[in-house]
Amino acid sequence: MSRRPPLLVLNNTITRCRRCPRLVEHCQRVANQKTARYKNETYWGKPVPNLLPSDSEGPGSARLLIVGLAPGAQGANRTGRMFTGDRSGDFLFNAMYRAGLCNQAESTGQDDGLELINTVITAAGHCAPPDNKPIAEELHNCSEYLDKTFRALTQLKVVLSLGGIAHRAVLGVYQRLGHIRKINQYPFGHDAWYRFDNAPQLACCYHPSQQNTFTGRLTPDMLHAVLLKARELAE
Repeated sequence: MSRRPPLLVLNNTITRCRRCPRLVEHCQRVANQKTARYKNETYWGKPVPNLLPSDSEGPGSARLLIVGLAPGAQGANRTGRMFTGDRSGDFLFNAMYRAGLCNQAESTGQDDGLELINTVITAAGHCAPPDNKPIAEELHNCSEYLDKTFRALTQLKVVLSLGGIAHRAVLGVYQRLGHIRKINQYPFGHDAWYRFDNAPQLACCYHPSQQNTFTGRLTPDMLHAVLLKARELAE
């Protein structure tokens, strides 16, 4: 009998997690109440697993890891797939497609044919938080899943954190794995890059939230440039 890849086992564990009562209640309430635009859809309404590539070498061979903040209430919490079904995801996947990191520019649902290329997408938190603001205890509860994602990616070369909260979560992993001593020595800044002797390179990018994209703080070309460099370094 063949053994299931660790990332698939981890995804199953993530979707069954109930560690944070506030988040469990919020995800389920959003799924039950729905928004008018999606009133006829069945919402996912629970922790969202890592988004994995489907290449023949297996998801553990991916060399690029993208880390976001948390699922959106009407996006990933509805569709059950990271960055899928909202404008942040539209912005991200369009840039990923331009950079050669996925096979199409849109991500609307689990059956839309999207395939990642040499990339895994995860988040600091796997449940949609109220007001898009997870609390420290909730991020701590999810940190185990981020650690296990890192360990399962045996050929990881580059990590890209989208936003300051994701960046601190990633630095927490580096610290727990013994790659760094102090988190504050690696401040967040758009297009900031950090290199380490025995760990994947770490890159930072503004999060593709509407707050950033509608104001022009993050443009399509800015995101594309960071993703293209990340892809080249991962190869």
